[in-house]
Formats: sequence, structure tokens, C-alpha cells
Amino acid sequence: MNTQPEASHFINGAYVEDTAGAKIDVVYPATGEVIATVHAATPAIVDMALDAARTAQAAWAAMTGTERGRILRRAADIMRARNHDLSVLETYDTGKPYQETSVADATSGADALEYFGGLAGALTGEHIQLGEDWVYTRREPLGVCVGIGAWNYPTQIACWKGAPALACGNAVVFKPSETTPLCALKVAEILHEAGLPAGLYNVIQGMGEVGAKLVTDARVDKVSLTGSVPTGRKVYAAAAAGMKHVTMELGGKSPMIVFEDADIENAVSGAILGNFYSSGQVCSNGTRVFVHKDIKEAFLERLSERLAGAVIGDPMDPATSFGPMVSRNQLDIVLKYIETGKAEGARLVTGGAEIEGDGYFIQPTVFADVTDGMTIAREEIFGPVMAVFDFEDEADVMARANDTEFGLAAGVFTRDLARAHRVAARFEAGTCYINTYNDAPVEAPFGGVKASGVGRENSKAAIEHYSQVKSVYVRMGDVEAPF
Repeated sequence: MNTQPEASHFINGAYVEDTAGAKIDVVYPATGEVIATVHAATPAIVDMALDAARTAQAAWAAMTGTERGRILRRAADIMRARNHDLSVLETYDTGKPYQETSVADATSGADALEYFGGLAGALTGEHIQLGEDWVYTRREPLGVCVGIGAWNYPTQIACWKGAPALACGNAVVFKPSETTPLCALKVAEILHEAGLPAGLYNVIQGMGEVGAKLVTDARVDKVSLTGSVPTGRKVYAAAAAGMKHVTMELGGKSPMIVFEDADIENAVSGAILGNFYSSGQVCSNGTRVFVHKDIKEAFLERLSERLAGAVIGDPMDPATSFGPMVSRNQLDIVLKYIETGKAEGARLVTGGAEIEGDGYFIQPTVFADVTDGMTIAREEIFGPVMAVFDFEDEADVMARANDTEFGLAAGVFTRDLARAHRVAARFEAGTCYINTYNDAPVEAPFGGVKASGVGRENSKAAIEHYSQVKSVYVRMGDVEAPF
């Protein structure tokens, strides 16, 4: 598959290039090779994208929701039909194994397009009777929505933001991460092939300064960011200055609690999914694993056995189950955290080293005997590093699990149903799991509390964040006034 994009940007229904923008090399994480080059958006490109979006939006909003939905559903079908090629591109962009991208990336993007395509015709207001008078509400689009993507799920994020925005009648300008700029261009291409009118889904490249230009532009009505908490604070503040709507889907340091009665095999599976899928580069990962003292050694032993079965290597080989980090920079950050973990006295159970050779590979790493004050227990690492903690008492472990600035996700493994629901209710997190981890179906709301974000992605909840309600009071009789 040719990974070199036709041009850097997709604006007003066509590829657009402006080589005056800074060069951004796209590096394949498995080899370190430059596989494509794009150019950052110049001010002229930013203007072109926002003007195209602003111009196209009114006619799109005037269509029926059913008509809008039909286009999104058609795009979902095309995306599914091209799953192989899109998965290969996602692997080039991120380094994630094809075994994973072929089932979790374009498929999730297609799910979002299908779900919100199906919902588009059902977006209605309500009628409120007040005696003879009445009020009706209209659900209206916001206008131009800016999406800013992260590098871990480029295809999925482009659709998770684009699908609800388009379903509600908005136009979109999407800026992917500069680390993974290729996949969103294909999403734009597919949407337009499915019949989306030009100007409604635009993709422009760039670093932080391009994002800042978009967030502060008066033509923009809404900003949706997936990224780190420090970036989120900056973007939220900048959007607030312009009184823009926001969705912030940020990072976490999520807890996973494994009680003494848990099915150990399932708990180990959950811990693997919550720490090593995507080489640990998932915002909702359950990286603080609290294991009851009675089963801790059995848990660690089984975990080590299963990690020994990870197939590390060429991400394009369908047998590979664990790929490289997305970049040299991210690998170095993770290695530094591993050294800090050792220095602060955590016990290295397995892994902990860079894998020699091409690309940005690192061993899946597990620390045990971690205490709550250690750096690896407090800070988001965003790599394949699991911290295992001991506990004995439910009340104590709940207090410790919630003792974090973050609140994206949380999970519990137990056979005691009453305890499972009690613990889920007490988690200070927006996305919780019982006897599983990291499932993210489009039908369910996804998002965090505390520093992990604001607003929700997916499900009917996303409609609230891409539309606004207008109320219209209708008086049936005469109007009384004091004079």
C-alpha cells in the first residue's frame, strides 16, 4: 500500500498542498524509517479549512437528519470493506500490530459512523404543554467543530469526533497528531466518497501552534481534544476565553482492583488488556493494579507466564501481538520511568529493558511491591509498565484507588456481585468495568471526571456535546403587560 499521502491536507472535498509549511516526517515505529512526509498547515491553509467549513455548514444543517445519516452509514460500509488497507495504514502510522489494528481501529471508526448515522434521523426536540400555551425545543448544531487527535488511535479518534459532529449538522476541521498524520486523510476521503458535501470534514496537519490557531479562531464554535492533561488544561483555557463548547478526553492513572475471590485467569487477561494492548499507549489503561495479598503471588506468577507468550516483532506479521512504542521520544520517556521505579524501590518482576535492533521496542514491564507515593504510582507513563500494589481491606483500597488527580477509568474483578456494584459506585471515574477492562463500544459513553476531562464521547451522550437546545415559547392568548 502506498503510504505517501496525495497531499498534506484535505480541504473542501479535495487534497491540498502548501509546501511553505514546516516539514513533518512520518516515521514507521517498527523500523525508524521515514515512510511519508507532510507539511504543517500555514495560516492560509487554516483559513481555507475554516472558511470551507463555515460555508458548507448551513446547507448541511438544513438537510434532514435521515439524509445526513445515510451518508455516514454509507461511509461506515466503505470503511469496513477497506478494513485491511486501513489497518495496514494504521500500523504504519502507529506501529501497533496488524493483529490489533485489524479488529480495533477502522472497525471502531466504522461503528461510530454507523451508530451516529442511525441516530441522526432521531434527533428531536420536545413539546412542553403549559395550560393553553406551550414551549417547543429545537436541537440545533453548534456550527464549526474542531477536533484535535492523539497519536494512539488516529482512525478511531477521527471518527469518534467526526461522526457525532456531522450527525448533528456541524462541519468539522480535524487536526491529527503530528506523529500519526496519515489515517485521518483516508477518513476524509471515505466520507466524501460516501457523498458528504465538500467542506464538511476537513483535515489539516500541524504541531501545537496549528492547534492553538484553530482553538482561538472566532469561526470555531466547539473544540474536542484527545490528549494529555497538561495539553488539555491549555486548550480548555484557550477555548473558554472564546466561550467555545469543549469536550476534553484526557489521560489517567486508572485503578484496577483484584479481590481474593476473582477468577485469576480473567483478572490477568484484564490486566494485560489494561496495560499492554497498544504497547500500553491507551489513556484509560488500568496501570495501578491492586491485588489482594492472598492471591498476589499467584497473580504475578500467572501474569509473568502469559507475558512470556507475547509475540514481539514485525507489526505487519499477523502473529505479532506486541508492537513498538510510537516514537523514540515516547520510548525514552518510558525508560526513564522504569529507572525511577527501580530507584524508588519497586520490585521489577519482568521486562524493564529496551529491545535491541530497529524500531522503538520495549519489553512489557511489571513492577510489584509498589507503594502509593512512588512516581510510577502517581504519574501517567503511557507505555507498557504495570504497577502492582498489595491490599487487604475494601475500604482502604477504595480510598487509595481514588487518591489521584485523575478519574478516567477504573475496574474491579470479583465474583461477589454486590461488592462489584458497590465498588463501581464508589469509583471516582467516568468509565468503569466489572470483570473486564478497556471495552469501548460506541453505544456506551466514554470519558472522565476530575483532571481526566469534561464531556463524553460516544453514545447518545455525545449528541449533547455537539448540539444545543433552543426553546420557543408559544402564547395562544393575549399578552398582558403592566402598562
